[in-house]
Amino acid sequence: MSISPSVLLNTDLPLPLFFRGKVRDTYDLGNLLLIIATDRISAFDVVLPCGIPSKGWVLNQLSAFWFNQTTDLVPNHLVEAVDNVSCLDTYLPAGSRFAYPAYLAGRSMMVKKVRRIPIECVVRGYLSGSAWAEYQQYGTVSGLPLAKGLKQSQKLPQPLFTPTTKAESGHDQPLSMDEVKRLVGKVLAEEIEEKSLAIYNYARGYAIAKGIIIADTKMEFGLDDDRLILIDELLTPDSSRIWDAELYKVGQSQPSYDKQPVRDWLTESGWNKEPPAPMLPPEVIEATTKRYEQAYEKLTGRKLS
Repeated sequence: MSISPSVLLNTDLPLPLFFRGKVRDTYDLGNLLLIIATDRISAFDVVLPCGIPSKGWVLNQLSAFWFNQTTDLVPNHLVEAVDNVSCLDTYLPAGSRFAYPAYLAGRSMMVKKVRRIPIECVVRGYLSGSAWAEYQQYGTVSGLPLAKGLKQSQKLPQPLFTPTTKAESGHDQPLSMDEVKRLVGKVLAEEIEEKSLAIYNYARGYAIAKGIIIADTKMEFGLDDDRLILIDELLTPDSSRIWDAELYKVGQSQPSYDKQPVRDWLTESGWNKEPPAPMLPPEVIEATTKRYEQAYEKLTGRKLS
């Protein structure tokens, strides 16, 4: 069941807006940022006119969960998850405080403001999505040659680090490790690869014990002075391909705990993938909400409440 029938599409706080993305709204608090996960949903790089109830909760709560789980592997930008809006008094001077909207509780977090590294750090443990399409055509993934005869959704012999550009609009483009080294330097590039693989390997081992396969994921890093830290979101259904281990079958696409019902309906609707996007029917919204909530509950063992 959804935690609330309401849907948060936009925020309008009396604070300086730092950035409004497809899903999250970020406000500038000086050395810190207030990140709010809305219920907006995008598909094919277009934000839809409707939202997915509780989606923002899941994204925020799962990210906070994983940040806390992996802090010994690599530090992250999380300062405090806003579970009670009164905690904001700690970060706002008296003259800047206002009547905090109730939606901030559960779907927002205070984070450090750091220098973002403009790379999407993708780790793939299974042959799926665009990696499967590339392998079928060229026998490679992100330009890396793989053994012949692999099947769709097959587990790879070892996880692959396949970074891409971080595009503000449109599609991200693959980057080779040589290109990453030219962008950020050899030492930092190798640290980014090492930490990305460490996070994925930990999460994959944790998740499989919960009956979940994390097929691939993408993460972002920033520099806190010269220290590498995780930023943005971590291991959510928006940033990862998450499968039910009991339903997993090699040689076919897998049902995912993400917005696949949205993609499927939009494709079948005949939409040309140019804005504006059509409104989703209620049954698709409900099915997508259920998938996000199931992902959270299976991974954390907690109920959204």
